[in-house]
Amino acid sequence: MTDYHRDRRKIDPTREDRLGDGTPNDNDRVEIGPTQLAFREWEAAGLTPPNLDRMREYRWRRLTEALVKRDIGGLLMFDPLNIRYATDTTNMQLWNSHNPFRAVLLCADGHMVIWEYKQAPFLVTFNPLVKELRSGASFFYSITGDKGTEAASSFAGQVDEVMRAHAGSNRRLAVDKIMVAGLRALERAGFEVLEGEEVTERTRAIKGPEDIRAMRCAHDACEKAIAEMEAFTRENVPKGGVSEDDIWAELHKGNIRRGGEWIETRLLASGPRTNPWFQECGPRIVQNNEIVAFDTDLIGAYGICIDISRSWWVGDARPSNAMISAMKHGMDHIRDHQSRLKPGVTIRELTHGGHKLEDQYWKQKYSCKMHGVGLCDEWPFVPYSDGWVDGAMEHALEPGMTLCVEALISPEGGDFSIKLEDQVLITETGCENLTKYPFDPRLMGG
Repeated sequence: MTDYHRDRRKIDPTREDRLGDGTPNDNDRVEIGPTQLAFREWEAAGLTPPNLDRMREYRWRRLTEALVKRDIGGLLMFDPLNIRYATDTTNMQLWNSHNPFRAVLLCADGHMVIWEYKQAPFLVTFNPLVKELRSGASFFYSITGDKGTEAASSFAGQVDEVMRAHAGSNRRLAVDKIMVAGLRALERAGFEVLEGEEVTERTRAIKGPEDIRAMRCAHDACEKAIAEMEAFTRENVPKGGVSEDDIWAELHKGNIRRGGEWIETRLLASGPRTNPWFQECGPRIVQNNEIVAFDTDLIGAYGICIDISRSWWVGDARPSNAMISAMKHGMDHIRDHQSRLKPGVTIRELTHGGHKLEDQYWKQKYSCKMHGVGLCDEWPFVPYSDGWVDGAMEHALEPGMTLCVEALISPEGGDFSIKLEDQVLITETGCENLTKYPFDPRLMGG
């Protein structure tokens, strides 16, 4: 009889002792990671998976250098995605996002401590960059009840202990997201609490070589899941009885089958529900000869966000001239904006320059022209001209940034919208479009 708690047979018996990304090929693997299907597809596509040890060290080093540069003694992180960036560890990410039970403290000398769920220390021990493992970072009400202040004070005492040992007299502590009781406890302990999101967002914005390899792999996996969703849509909508939820479920299925993690929204709509945009998918039965539009917002392999959008015409009739015109306008919009991306161009220049939307599309335009992307939608944010705030985004693009270029062509009072979005990498000389998924030729008049 097999003891499955002790059986260490390989996850994939056809491979050697290490998987393609350098992690152990055994049943003790605790990192959420790509499946055998994903590895096979990446190999066929000529993609090289990231070396996770190098990726983790790059991220740890960037955060540490950011603290030294700002003369900050420590960075305290509660945001699950900042914890993922700093340690590459996960634990019930979505639940943790609204029940903060994990925290990471990175000191300016590189010493890193994680507060983990006390029954699950094994989720962290694979990463040697984490030097201490503790528990006791929970002080949300459903767990601590009316003793949250005491729990927060106990946690702040632990932070104080670590900071005195590894930051000396530097009491400047950057914190990303913390509950009120925790903030007050840190201040009572004598810390100068600073805005941690400025540190993490600016640090995460520049991707290293292994981050980029991870994003290429995640992008390939996402596009293959989209292809499966499109094939399902085109085959089944003409037969009737297919809902928006049915279609969206195909993307979730394809993502999970390849080792992806979750999808942040439900932004798929059909027919007249596409206008106005931001209605999420529901039970509506998609009709033949209608538009289906979506925005992936997908957290895929290695926790990398792939945020791309497409609009499809589903049916055998010809789309209206208004739809074809809108589609072409949207393609002109994102292509022109992509052509302007290069190191040194400022967010101010991108905001106030480039392709202009026609008046009929202006009121219902998207919330931004572009935004950063990494483990989720990230800094920087490139608004339209009417959303510009002096002093908020006075920065320039740098090599290694990854951005999503947006277009929402939504006629005011209309019965359809066109949603398009590509994900691009800023290179030393310009930009590379990472998105290969084709646009629907039917909506381009083909």
